[in-house]
Amino acid sequence: MTNTNTNSPVHAYIKAVLANMPQDWLKLTTHRLDVYNESLAKSEFLNAFEACYTQEKSDSTTLSELPTAYDYIRLGHPLSSVMEWMLAKLNGLGPEQVISFSSSTIPVMAVLRKNLLENRTTQIVYRGELPAAFDSDLLQKIYGYNFCLKQVDPRAAIPAPEQADACTVLIQESQDIHGFDLLESIDFLINIHPSLGSILYVNGAKNLTAISAIQHVRRRETIAMTPSNCLIALQRICGIQESSNDSQAYEGNMKKVLGTIKDITHSDSKALVASSGLSMQYAIMMGLIHNARENHAGKAIRIIVPPNCYGGTNDQARRVAACLDNVEVMDLLVDGDNDMVLSTDFVLDEAAKQDAVPLLIAEIPTNPRVEVPNLTKLSEVLQKKRHTPNGDEAIAPVFILDQTFCPNVNFLGHDRALAPVQVIAYVSGSKFPSGGKCTAGYCVANKKADALMEKIDLHLHLCDNQATEQQMDFLAEQLPSMLQRIEDAYVNTREFVNFIKEVLPTAKINFVSEELAAQGFTPSVFSLDLPTKGSTDEERENYKRALNLKLINKMISEIPNESKYCVSYGQLKGCYWTIPATSTQGTTKEGDKDYIARVALSGNMDLNKHKEVFLDFVKEI
Repeated sequence: MTNTNTNSPVHAYIKAVLANMPQDWLKLTTHRLDVYNESLAKSEFLNAFEACYTQEKSDSTTLSELPTAYDYIRLGHPLSSVMEWMLAKLNGLGPEQVISFSSSTIPVMAVLRKNLLENRTTQIVYRGELPAAFDSDLLQKIYGYNFCLKQVDPRAAIPAPEQADACTVLIQESQDIHGFDLLESIDFLINIHPSLGSILYVNGAKNLTAISAIQHVRRRETIAMTPSNCLIALQRICGIQESSNDSQAYEGNMKKVLGTIKDITHSDSKALVASSGLSMQYAIMMGLIHNARENHAGKAIRIIVPPNCYGGTNDQARRVAACLDNVEVMDLLVDGDNDMVLSTDFVLDEAAKQDAVPLLIAEIPTNPRVEVPNLTKLSEVLQKKRHTPNGDEAIAPVFILDQTFCPNVNFLGHDRALAPVQVIAYVSGSKFPSGGKCTAGYCVANKKADALMEKIDLHLHLCDNQATEQQMDFLAEQLPSMLQRIEDAYVNTREFVNFIKEVLPTAKINFVSEELAAQGFTPSVFSLDLPTKGSTDEERENYKRALNLKLINKMISEIPNESKYCVSYGQLKGCYWTIPATSTQGTTKEGDKDYIARVALSGNMDLNKHKEVFLDFVKEI
């Protein structure tokens, strides 16, 4: 039973922490990578936090110097980690046994996914009602999950599963997010709050091995409980005055956001807004698989994805394929010496030979090499009539376009090159749409693909991954100024790129040409391949990697108020630096990783200072 004594030492300490916490805990979407160790995600932060608790240190300076808990807020953050630590402490659990989610349904889906891969059945027991979004039919038929449902009286004992090795999950909804009994007869408890999110408790030593798999679902298919909701939950647990959460503005914000998206994208389809870019992508993926199952029953499904694209995209596609017998991933080679148009033509021919439904994902411009294909030729290849081995016409592809680097480009208009192709376009809202203020993402379709949006919407709601009220508030505030911010950031980026070419002509820079920029491709991200030296390939690669870090460390140490070691872009101010191989490509195969510097500029920064420091760096090498 939870310790609900709000005067306990734990409660007293958390009250002090909430009074002194850094504002970044509530406002940052991407945290500093220079004080982040991915292999110790959450644990390094909590070990230091536990030491502070023992020493009764809760001043703002101490709290601000704690290690980074997670590199990206959708995976977790200081407030989610503190809340999970507190709930664990009050219940005699390890903090790794408590995992918060913004979604009410993804926690049980995370357990179901783990059990599917282990060929283990699941008994889902629930008190009261199941979450409104829960759809057992879809979870079994489309996701392939194997489970049985049992509703029990709140006072009744938990029934034993029919199979001795089955996993028992208890789901309950409560206004009291921290009040519960962790019964020995259950493996996982999911406590759902109607508006804040949910908490999953991992019960018993035998289930500890499931933690990493559950955490990875939170990393790839959804988000942690948001900072604002974690703050409210902590305030309620401590019995103190909670922050206001204005839900009355939600409908107005949504109307404004959807209207702005329509104006920017030139799409007449209904826009969908999710809790993150990957939440949106997951709904797209599962919605299109659902559509393929209905309209092409029995056919194989092929998810076609660049092997070196953003790690979340690549990893999620392979995770979906791992769960479904007739779904496989095919590589689409797009960067470096590979041409997206030729690669698309080749891989769609291969899909036709397999009589498969092709779902093709690509970023335009590509990441991290910022390349744009010839859209007319790409459209021709996507429209090309192909045939299966028995002579039937092959199934036309759906083109899933990640246009996060250039959310201002009109890909979906009726007069655009891709108009004859089924196109679903999506954007990570943590970038330019929100200016780095929230993690939301959105998607729209062109006329040819409009009918597919219904299934995508269905799976977005099934996963309970819609954007939160606070996210809609941020988007309503920031999205209307996005086009101007993109223009301003591009101007700075082009000037900085030209400067680097002048002072370090031996560096290789990946950025859009002036001609592409004139067509509207104005990203504010470029990649930098620094010159190297050495007598062997290994020596040259090691020298270049060390030089990357030297440059980044110099920029962030000499311009600490503007230059950050960070994976994001589209920020409202400053300049972000990262190395894709060690950040966004974390789960990408080693041979496909890019050990180059990726630089993201904003329209609000001291560009002359950045030039000055970069010139100093050039003189040092």
